[in-house]
Parts: sequence; C-alpha cells; structure tokens
Amino acid sequence: MKTTNLDIIIIGAGPIGIACALECKKRNWNYLVIEKGALTNSLFNYPLNMTFFSTSEKLEIDNIPFISNNPKPTRNEALEYYRRVVTSNQLNIKLYEEVSTIKKANDDFKIETSKNQYKAKKVIIATGFYDIPNLLNVPGEDLPKVFHYYKEAHPFTLQNIAIVGASNSSVDAALEIYRKGGNVTMIVRGESIGERVKYWVRPDILNRIEEGSIKAYFNSEITKIEEHQIIIKTPEGNKKLPNDYVIALTGYQPNFKFLDQAGIKFSEDKKHIPNYNPDTMESNVEGLYLAGVICGGMETHKWFIENSRIHAKLIAEDIASKS
Repeated sequence: MKTTNLDIIIIGAGPIGIACALECKKRNWNYLVIEKGALTNSLFNYPLNMTFFSTSEKLEIDNIPFISNNPKPTRNEALEYYRRVVTSNQLNIKLYEEVSTIKKANDDFKIETSKNQYKAKKVIIATGFYDIPNLLNVPGEDLPKVFHYYKEAHPFTLQNIAIVGASNSSVDAALEIYRKGGNVTMIVRGESIGERVKYWVRPDILNRIEEGSIKAYFNSEITKIEEHQIIIKTPEGNKKLPNDYVIALTGYQPNFKFLDQAGIKFSEDKKHIPNYNPDTMESNVEGLYLAGVICGGMETHKWFIENSRIHAKLIAEDIASKS
C-alpha cells in the first residue's frame, strides 16, 4: 500500500477539526482531515429536532457568519452551516475512513487507516467524545430494546419507555416522546433534574413531572432489564415496571484506548484528562496536538464548540513558530 506524505493530519471532521483545517489552508500547509463517519458525525447523530443551547454566533468558526432562523440554531441548521464552510473553502477531507494506529517514528508520524497509510510531520486529534456511551453495566443491557442514543420520538409512540438520566439529552427525549404519545418514566440517579438543563426547558420537565404526565424516580437506578419489564432500586425499595424500551442517555466518553496507543498520558484521577499544554494544545507526545472537547477527558461538559474553537489558532500558531 502506497504511503502519502503530508505536513499535517487532522483526525476528526467535526467543527473543531474543520477549524483546524481552515487554519492549515490559510498557511498553505499540506494537510488532510480524516473522519471515520459522516461530516460532523457527532452533530449528524444528534436528535433530529435538537436545538443548541448556544446562539449561532458562538458556533461560528474562523469568523464565517452562521445565520439561523432563531438565535439558537437547530441541528439541521448547524449541519448546513458546517457543510457549507467545508465545501465553499474546498477543504481536504476524507470521510468514512477510520484511523487505526498512530505511531511516531523519528520526527514523523505513521498513520494507518481502514483504507490507506500516511506519513505526517504533525498530527491533530479532534475526535470528540460521542462514540463510546457510558454503560449501565446491568443484566439485560445487551437486549435490542436498549438504546444509548436517541434520534426521534415516533418509534416510541404508545410504548412504555424508561429514560435513564437527567441531562439535556434525557429531558429533551422525555418531553418529545411524551408529546408523541409515549408513556415515559425517568430513572434518575441524583435527587433532581440536572441544573445544566436548558433554562427554557427545565420548567417544562418539572411541570410535567409534578402533574404526573411523566413519572420520575429520583435517587434510583436500574438493576436489571428484562424483555417486558425493568427492575429499579429506589429509596422505597425495588420496583418492577412494565417496559418496552430503555433509552439510557448516561453520557459518553472519548476513545481513551486510541489516545493511549498514540502515547498520550492521562491524569491519574477519575477525570482522566489527557496531558497537554493549554497554551499550545501540544500533548506529551511532541508534534501530537489535541483539540476540542476531547481535552476534557471524562469532564465532557467542560469543552464545547464555543470555547474550544480557539484551539485551532493556538495549534496553528505553535506549529508555525516551530517551522
């Protein structure tokens, strides 16, 4: 297999990976973005009717205007925006090609993918954290009725649905399925709905719970999933609930194994934050940079598009200063 030589390889074609590509293009560097799925794959897999917490200007990259119908854009508007940024700037991106290994040899990196081999002087990893769900680790979680991602409400009409979690994604799913005729029960490990839930949505879910339209068990967790019921542990003891589907929206985590194999070190606490210089975004592996939400390790709420888009400029400036 022929090896392609490049200045920079960017892994991940999400908003931050695209921002990094724009910085490379400005400097006429020979770069390539490699993405294992669709363009902005994580955004593509968001619920169909999702609305962002942020306003459109905070989601802009490289000062390219993002015009939306309302101050807070929808998933479809974001997909259109980032797609147009890529196509109008003719960014060099390969989709549906998964990186399997990154190995440093002398001053270069050797990258193997599902389709090709590459050699690059620098590597930027901007893969996000949406690929690996945090599992419940209970019997029955492998049943086909259990989902760790939510797309739309229609399939759950007239069904008994258990939603695990109390974050934005859980609340959005609960309200949407309820309004499409599903019988929704929320299983929440904490004592209340999450404080980070969108401020215009939180009163809605609290009111639906208070009036009994949506049942909620707080300080509770699923202990077993069966074909037609679930068993939950509550402060009042174990309960059996009729159930057709479980939607466990308990969060996601970066591919730590992939980062570890690339030589990146992590903090030794539960946060598992990768080692990098916040001024340059360079990791403990010289020439290997991290960008975007992946920098937060298990603290997946720490970095978003709006506060990590600056990473692209920091990386480009550091690479330019060393060239």
